[in-house]
Amino acid sequence: MSTTRDSSVSFDQTDTRSDEMNSTIEQWIDDLVAGVDDAQASEEFQEWLDVQSRFHDYSYRNTLLIKRQCPEASRVAGYRTWQEEFDRHVTEGESAIWIWAPIITKQCPECENSPSYHEDSDCEYDETPPEEWSEGLVGFKPAPVFDVSQTEGEPLPDLDTEATGDASDLVEQLTDAADDLGVTVRIVPAEEWTHGEAKGICEQLSLVDVQPLVEVRDRENEADLARTLIHEYAHALLHFDVDDDDTERSKREVEAEAVAYVVGRYCGLDTSGSAFYLAAWESDDPEIVRERLGRISRTAEKLIDVLESESPSSLS
Repeated sequence: MSTTRDSSVSFDQTDTRSDEMNSTIEQWIDDLVAGVDDAQASEEFQEWLDVQSRFHDYSYRNTLLIKRQCPEASRVAGYRTWQEEFDRHVTEGESAIWIWAPIITKQCPECENSPSYHEDSDCEYDETPPEEWSEGLVGFKPAPVFDVSQTEGEPLPDLDTEATGDASDLVEQLTDAADDLGVTVRIVPAEEWTHGEAKGICEQLSLVDVQPLVEVRDRENEADLARTLIHEYAHALLHFDVDDDDTERSKREVEAEAVAYVVGRYCGLDTSGSAFYLAAWESDDPEIVRERLGRISRTAEKLIDVLESESPSSLS
């Protein structure tokens, strides 16, 4: 699916401009939803989904432990799991990342201890012998895991979500637009990036200055760099300084990427990779994009207006 901007599409300053923008954006959102449906049905996505399902979900405590020991970690698994599940091997000399692993064993129905601890406790339960007890969580033990970057072997399937096309001076226009949007923006060299696999982040600048700070990891693909900037700008405009749970976070991620899809497409980029991005975030309900059309449309229009005011001739 090609999403580069039709050269006949322009939103000139006329009485019908707002209606034309709304109509075009709604059509592009329909295209995006159809693209997400296609992405979910593709063999590439199903292969990726299968691999992701084999990684464990870690508790908040273990996630903090992993990030503290290896900030760039993206996918972690045990030594044997890498070998047996993914046909990869831990590189010689790599240091393990230590987490807390659950101890699951026979458990006393009353004191909830393992048989050995039950024997040393004051618990007098003796209605059934230990071999008939159900298994349960009796504690935790340190366990080593390794990040994918510490392994070598068969490659893991990846989803190509990058935008492509001629970005021209779009990145410069986007950074110049930061003041008009009330955002501080930084393009960080890849070797100085400290946010792991994330391509960009939006957070509070400081405890004193509550202005949104957008940081994006620099890369050769300027079209994708521009898409990431638009995505993070959308977060700054829509979601900054808002607490949410994981479900709401997914929906907000969908909103930001839909804005990136629309604005990127208007600027002449191929943003069809957004379909894979959204399939990975909201794999069971692409209709969430349509449900949030108003917020997406308003934010996309604002970004397009700011870009046009920066350099009208380059986007018309």
